[in-house]
Amino acid sequence: MSKTILKIGITGGIGSGKSTVAKVFQILGIPTYSADDRAKWLMSNDPELRGQILESFGSESFLPSGELNRPFLAKTVFSNPEKVAKINSLVHPAVGRDFEIWSQHQTSPYVLKEAALIFETGGETKLDAVINVSAPLKIRVTRVLMRDKNRSEEQVNQIINQQLPDEIKNEKATFVIKNGPNKLIIPQVLAIHKKLISMDK
Repeated sequence: MSKTILKIGITGGIGSGKSTVAKVFQILGIPTYSADDRAKWLMSNDPELRGQILESFGSESFLPSGELNRPFLAKTVFSNPEKVAKINSLVHPAVGRDFEIWSQHQTSPYVLKEAALIFETGGETKLDAVINVSAPLKIRVTRVLMRDKNRSEEQVNQIINQQLPDEIKNEKATFVIKNGPNKLIIPQVLAIHKKLISMDK
């Protein structure tokens, strides 16, 4: 009987550097599922999810070409907490199903699910462990403003305020990687990788 693959979440607030840390795990040969990228793909391509979005947000949710109307949805959803909750209640289960199917086709000792929101959605209950990538707030804001030229500092702070504070995520996480000044991430990744390889399901 084949051994069950461990499912490990990797999360972190915007600008924490979770994608950079995930890339280090990928270099070590660990398959990584990007929940945010797959969510975008599923919203345009998964028939069940498309139907739910149409029903909840109307025909303007999709362009005549069939592509998701991102500007319309962003404008409709972003400033309305109820609509944010509604879109999340549709997208997160679809991503969860997609991740389970993807995981079944992997052969490594563990896989990573990279997602901005894990603890916020209760996603940790379906994972064997969670890594939180943590960084000081000022550094996170600076990183995002340098990376996303179209975002204002106010918008970045709005996103940060919708996510759980680092202190809470660090408490909930199985492992914490500190990605601040004078913190080397590779030794931290290698130490966690070694522990995960030796973990028994």
